[in-house]
Amino acid sequence: MNENLSALLPELALAGGAVIGLLAGSWLPRHRQWAVAALAVAACVTGLAATAVTMATRGEQAVFSQAFAVDTATDAGRLIVLGALLLVVAMSVETVRGHKRESEYWVLLLMTGAGTLAMIGANDLLMLFAAYLLASIPAYALSAFAKDAPGTEAALKYYLMGALLGTTMLAGTALLYGAGHATLYPQLRAALPSAPYALVTVGLVAVLAGLLFKAGAVPAHFWVPDVTQGAPTPVAAYVTTLPKIGGLIAGYRLLHQALADSGVNWPLLLAILAAATMTLGNLAAFFQTSVKRLLAYSTISQVGYLLMALAVATRTDLAQKGLLFYLAAYAATNLGAFAVVTELPEARDLADYRGLARRHPGLAAVLVVCLLGLVGTPPTGVFLGKLEIFSATIDGGYTWLAALAVANTVASLFYYLRWLAPLFTTADPAPAGAHAVLGRWAAATAYTAGALSLALGVAGGTVLPFATGPLLP
Repeated sequence: MNENLSALLPELALAGGAVIGLLAGSWLPRHRQWAVAALAVAACVTGLAATAVTMATRGEQAVFSQAFAVDTATDAGRLIVLGALLLVVAMSVETVRGHKRESEYWVLLLMTGAGTLAMIGANDLLMLFAAYLLASIPAYALSAFAKDAPGTEAALKYYLMGALLGTTMLAGTALLYGAGHATLYPQLRAALPSAPYALVTVGLVAVLAGLLFKAGAVPAHFWVPDVTQGAPTPVAAYVTTLPKIGGLIAGYRLLHQALADSGVNWPLLLAILAAATMTLGNLAAFFQTSVKRLLAYSTISQVGYLLMALAVATRTDLAQKGLLFYLAAYAATNLGAFAVVTELPEARDLADYRGLARRHPGLAAVLVVCLLGLVGTPPTGVFLGKLEIFSATIDGGYTWLAALAVANTVASLFYYLRWLAPLFTTADPAPAGAHAVLGRWAAATAYTAGALSLALGVAGGTVLPFATGPLLP
């Protein structure tokens, strides 16, 4: 048994920061609760530094009875999650500053971040389910942080769907254990080919249900628009970004490491789910007028593109590289758009953005970069991510899915332009109150995320090799 705690430094940094923050927040005066935010930043920076050291000095390893794998996907996922968590912390400063539950907000963020990291490296079904719970339960509380009617309703829907699909996931874990007499992925890979086909199929579908919930994919997507609309905007940015990273990388590892030789035709199932997710997300976004609901359906469509990599996980070596790079580009781009929405709390509808380019040209520029980036316009990172995933899908034998994805990409331009066009309207601009800014932290987050989106596109050739490497055997 390899009990190397240093291999889990990023996860321990977040978990330790959450515990210390919870204790410190109980005696810190309200005007000094910001110290817990500083602790959250320190935990994320520590995790990033530990990940960089791991990538530079160590190879792949499995720790604690092989329940947790440290390899290329884990390290890349850690960098994405911790970087995204830093952006969420920064855009949250003005929203929660001075709040009577400020320290609890930062603690919940750290806890759900630790759960997301645990999902990314899970190499065992029981570890995966425990990580699912740790990533989910604090997020339910964050959704209702404002304690108003929309937030309470959103949190209730989020919790009920998470509990239902979490129970389904646990049942699937039991079925796969019954089929393979193991929960570790390497042992399942060896045992499942000779197990009853129906048992493996039902178990896999049930486990995937929980992961699809975390990712916000069809048919487990119903919570996404309501939670995005009802939760505070930084929380909406979180729930539409980080859970997807954990769910998709965890799903990729499960399919690639445990189900590769099972005989179940899960590639076709994932291809159909990808097609349905991207198409439904785009169609539902077409006539949205609320900017938060539009971004919610946009994130659903983005998950459809990302699921393409899971559909060809074992069919091409390009799938992992495309998935990891797209996740990094998507995280920066989506958080940049949400940071602009956070900075303009009174601009709730598309019409409220009329004339923004004249009053706040910097924010308008970030919004242009991020929204066109979500379409997949060069030279943004999402463009290169889509190119990689579309290429992997064709290489994996699903040319029809890649063609559908291209058609969806073109169609998505319509609703993004519905938001972008009013930015440059000079006649009948929105009232000045609609463009009142929140503060410097949210604006700085928007500029940083927009710059990262562009940097990933321009320097993609330098970044992509870090997403290329074997998973733990």
